[in-house]
Order: sequence, then structure tokens, then C-alpha cells
Amino acid sequence: MKRLLLLGAIFSVFQIVAQQVLPEKDLLWEVSSPNGKQKAYLFGTLHSNERNLFQLADSVYWALDKAPLVVLETDICALFDELDPRTTLPSTKIDQRGQAYTSELESTQTVYGSEDGMPQFLDAYLQVYALNAAKKVLALESIHEQYAMTDEYKLGERKLIDNAINDFTHEKLTELYLRGDIDGLERFMKANLSLQENLYEEVIVKRNLKMALELDSILKAKQVFFCAVGAGHLGGTQGIIQLLRSKGYRVRPMAWTISERDTEAEKRVKKANEYLFQDAKSGLVAKLPGKPVVESHPDGSQRIIYRELGQGNTYEINLMPLDSNTTEEELASIYIASPDGAPMLKRFLDDGSVVFEGLSDTYPEGLNYVQIQFSTQYFAVVKVYGGNKFMHSNRPKLFFERVWFDE
Repeated sequence: MKRLLLLGAIFSVFQIVAQQVLPEKDLLWEVSSPNGKQKAYLFGTLHSNERNLFQLADSVYWALDKAPLVVLETDICALFDELDPRTTLPSTKIDQRGQAYTSELESTQTVYGSEDGMPQFLDAYLQVYALNAAKKVLALESIHEQYAMTDEYKLGERKLIDNAINDFTHEKLTELYLRGDIDGLERFMKANLSLQENLYEEVIVKRNLKMALELDSILKAKQVFFCAVGAGHLGGTQGIIQLLRSKGYRVRPMAWTISERDTEAEKRVKKANEYLFQDAKSGLVAKLPGKPVVESHPDGSQRIIYRELGQGNTYEINLMPLDSNTTEEELASIYIASPDGAPMLKRFLDDGSVVFEGLSDTYPEGLNYVQIQFSTQYFAVVKVYGGNKFMHSNRPKLFFERVWFDE
């Protein structure tokens, strides 16, 4: 049973600050070298975007704010170029005015949750914060190593018995995680993964050994860091905590307290919620929720892409040199594949520049909102698409206002 204490004994001259204390929640650990001079912070995550997972302790924000280096299982932002996380496309119709609408109220489900959760799942949120805050980021595994393991054991196709059992498994994992019971998580995962021969050994045990070895190397480099890995890797006799202890490190749990008001560290972490992308050659400027993946091509074009992996929304900009033989209207007709009944609009901005925008129906994205902007030498195709609620909100068009050419 979770023990919950409400402390009202923290006084200042002007206010009383209440703290919620969960003494049994063991998700954040301090790792110290044998002489106590080198410290790092180890945090257990759940790969989901459910909002209740984001009720982080003051100590998590403190450690995250303090550390100049953030270490993750893998480079999650590499998925921006690899994965559209939506498991279903939104239900969209076109009305008589050419506007998109839907009669469906269902949230789009994604690989990491649904539209009702946070934009990023927990691990991705931490990486996005680190990059926005200009911190260094290291990965313990490559995304290709994780793909190889997924393919070998068909983890993406794996169902324990049926959907009801899968739902129970997710609910149980979430329950154990919210309690901060890392040993319970380790036992539950071992019981389920052991249904397939060698799966627990490959997915948990061998990876724990590799990650602990990598963490040992980073600790020896004498740099303070915040490390986030799946909480199922922490507990048990073969977990990362015990492996670090066997290497001589002192590992102790840190207090899990949540203040009624945001601490200064929490304010700083939450403030790092935007990334300013600028391309000096073209003058393109874009304000994105986080650092995008940028592909540069030999013809001088670029693809800039940022995904909200939890909610399933994508912000994409294709930047290309202008061809003097092609008119602006011709370019617009090429890049805005308007479905029947949805007109393409031409607008003049206050500075006299022209933009084209409208709904576009392309594969594999489905319906997406597109705006085309022009500079003297380049044009940008700004494409936005996502979940059911996202596509039928004002958020796609608001993003258009956050992209411009600064010449």
C-alpha cells in the first residue's frame, strides 16, 4: 500500500509550501564513486506518454537541471525520421466550404500511448528537454541495435495471449511504475518475457550488462550526468543498480517529494520548451517544440522534421531552391494535392509575400495541412499532420505562423 504524507511544515517568511512525499517510490538514484567525489543520477522511466507518469519529483527536476549531460537508452529523436507513431489515421471529411471536419470523437492511438497523453513519451520528453536546453546527449545503445532486437524477436508483433491480457499487462506495469516498485517491475517483466525462450536474457539481462559497462565508462570520465533508462532495467540481482554496486559504486535512492508550487529547477526545465531552427543560407526560421532531425541533400534541399511521438503529430518542412522555369502557382499545384472539394488558397501577407495553403492528401501520411512560402531563391513546403483531435484543431495552422523567411 502506498504511504502518502502531506507535510505542511516547510515555512518561509511569506508562504507555506506543501509537499507530497512518497517514501517508497524508488525511481531516482544517486550514484557515487567510491571516494564520493563523482556523482550521477539514475532515473527509471516507462516508455509511455500517460500524463500521470509526468508527476515528477522535485529531485528529478533538480538532478535534470544540474546535469550538463543527459544519457538515454537510445537516441530517441532518431525516430523522427523513421517512425510515424500513429496506429490509425484520423477520420476526416470535407464540408461544402472545403473545410475539414469529423464526427468522430475518438483520440488517435499511437505506439507510445494516445492523443490524450503528453506530446512525447517520457524518455523522448527528457531528450527533447536536454536538446532545447543545449545539454550534451549520449545514447547507451543505437537505434539500429534496438531495431535488430525487435526484428529478431518480433517484439512489434508479439501478443501474450489476446488483447485483454495485453491491456492487463500495460495496466499492471503502469501500476507498479507509479508505485516506484522497481523490484516488482523486474519480477513482472521476467515472468512475462520468460514465455519466449531466451527473450528475458536478451531483452533485459544482456542489455543491463552492456548499459552498466557504458555507465561505468562515463562515470570514470568524471562528468556529472542524468541517466534515464526503462525502470525494468534497474531492480533485481541482475539490474543496473546491483551491477554498479558490484563495480564499487555507492547507489542510494533519492527522496521523492512533489512541492505544491514549482521549484526553481522545475521552472527552468519547463521553460526549455522550444527550439529555434535557423538556416543561414536560405534565411528560413522555424520555431519548433524541440530540435528536429535535418536531412541535407546534394541538390541543396533540406528536410526538417519533428514528431510528437506520444500524440502522433508531425511538423515537417521541405526547403528547396527555386527553379526559375516553374511559377509559384505551378509549384503549389505540385505540392498541395488537394482532395475533391478542398480548395487551395492563395494569400498575400502584410509584407507583400505570397503563400499558398490547403489540405493535401498524400501517401502514407493521409490528409495533411500544407503551406508553401517563398523567398527570392528558395521555397518551403510546410507540412503538418497528426491525430484525430490535432487535425481538427487550430494547431496545424498556428504552426504555419511559426515558420518564415528572414531575408
